[in-house]
Amino acid sequence: MGFFAARQPILDINKALFGYELLFRTSLDNVFPDVDQEQATSKMVEGLQFDLGLDRISEGKLAFINFTEQSLLAGYPEMLPKEKIVVEILETVKPSNSLYGALKKLRQKGYILALDDFIHEPQWTPFYKLIDIVKIDYLETSKEDIQKTIEAVREYPNIKLLAEKVETTAEFKKALSLGFHYFQGYFFSRPEVIRSVALTPGQTSITTLMNKISAPEPDFDEITTLFELDVTLSFKLLRYTQSAIFKRRNPIKTIKQAVLVLGKAELERFVGLLFAAQFSGGKPEELIRLSMQRAKFCELLAVHCKQNNSSSSAFLMGMLSLIDAMLDTDLNSIINDLPLSEEIKQALTENQGWLADCLMLCKHFEKGDWQKMESSCKNLNITYTEILEEYVRAGIWAEERIRAIV
Repeated sequence: MGFFAARQPILDINKALFGYELLFRTSLDNVFPDVDQEQATSKMVEGLQFDLGLDRISEGKLAFINFTEQSLLAGYPEMLPKEKIVVEILETVKPSNSLYGALKKLRQKGYILALDDFIHEPQWTPFYKLIDIVKIDYLETSKEDIQKTIEAVREYPNIKLLAEKVETTAEFKKALSLGFHYFQGYFFSRPEVIRSVALTPGQTSITTLMNKISAPEPDFDEITTLFELDVTLSFKLLRYTQSAIFKRRNPIKTIKQAVLVLGKAELERFVGLLFAAQFSGGKPEELIRLSMQRAKFCELLAVHCKQNNSSSSAFLMGMLSLIDAMLDTDLNSIINDLPLSEEIKQALTENQGWLADCLMLCKHFEKGDWQKMESSCKNLNITYTEILEEYVRAGIWAEERIRAIV
């Protein structure tokens, strides 16, 4: 039996990353609601200990993990470090004296406790003094039930409210006004206000670089000149080549040397990272991380799709897939203004071609939609077991590159 996990970001009121909820399935065929929750919880704990590891999948942030009543009574949360997880009590768990005792023990040991998909019921009131976070399904819960829960926990200052399934900026602002402290969903990856934009000189330089580097046979002299014309880009290039991820012994002394040492593939990734940072000013860092992870994941997918010679296009397409959210503009208008291949433009604006299938698979993975993920794998003629580890690799890669440049 395999270990399958995706993650969804949880942001605070400043749109800074607070943690990730980890989404688990025992297989792509065994999906909710048919999945055995007891088995899912035990396999999640086992997988985090021995397979993926907490640090790999949550990257140092809090990991929100679902626990069933039986797993709570059996003390499963104590198998994971208290400073790294949030214990989510599933909505299927019923209040009881034995549950109260188990949660009190976890609270005394320093674990953070959260009620998942919660709607206030009087029998839960005695538990509120033990709870740190109450999660409310913002999409599916009625306004009346949301207000009822908010009123019920108001007198417990230890409790913070978390809104799940927040998909738009308007929903984020409304939840914020209601007193929510944390927000789970992909509202940050969509444009806030659609407007027309003009690219800055710096953005134009990076876009030109991306186009030159992604050519089948790039002109490295021309690329070196483009770097040399921009002092900021030159400095970041030199610092990047000297970062710990490359473990170089000899210092890089010239732009030309840095360009040649990195080579085409790594230059593409470096400029892609610059692109994300340059275009996402004032946006949550999670947007940059998601953009980089998509780019790397699509690049890795190209190999499995037998499209090795198109991995550059896959990387660039994944990188550009969030440019509308970065610039708060219409995706079609900005993509059509960039010097891109028709294959990339069709994938992003018309949802056509194998690149579009790669992007769709990536989105299904982000949301933990395992059934649609399996369907996308069939469209690409690859098996899901081939790409599960690749998604984790892409996340680690994105985090390493962000640390190297910011």
